[in-house]
Amino acid sequence: MASIIGVVEGFIPEAYVDLVVSVHEPSEGTLSGPDLANDTWRRMTDLFHSRKEQVMAIAAAHRLNPGAMNALLFIEPGQPCSMRTLADAWKCDASNVTWLVDRLEEHGLAERRPHASDRRVRTVALTRKGTRVRAQIESKLNEAPAAFRDLTPQELATLNTILRKLSPGTRT
Repeated sequence: MASIIGVVEGFIPEAYVDLVVSVHEPSEGTLSGPDLANDTWRRMTDLFHSRKEQVMAIAAAHRLNPGAMNALLFIEPGQPCSMRTLADAWKCDASNVTWLVDRLEEHGLAERRPHASDRRVRTVALTRKGTRVRAQIESKLNEAPAAFRDLTPQELATLNTILRKLSPGTRT
């Protein structure tokens, strides 16, 4: 039998393409249980991966690399974090945190401050500009992809209900 790789690479005559795709791409309603869950998850991750270029463009529009943008989004306005807290949360070495915070400081988005009760500890806080840029980035990241606008209001409401049920912190 023909393989999907053969179809992609063009080794299979066009007459067989529909057959191969139908074998490898289950039709709606043929999956159940774990297979349906895995297929649904794959489709969701495909949707997220399809937005990678947009995410990179959003970071670039603010003269940030993706790591610095993620760091900016992690730090809550008005809530300074210690460098150690950031390293633990990001599961990285302290030197990586230093590098990311340096990038944020270079752009005037964050500043290091002494800890309120332990002068040995340095915290990182967003500046006013950092808070403003963070809000702009969040706004752009939260814009729905065009495909969402093709859904009916009922489909969106159903999807929203399901995603709320699956969101971390809301599962029972």
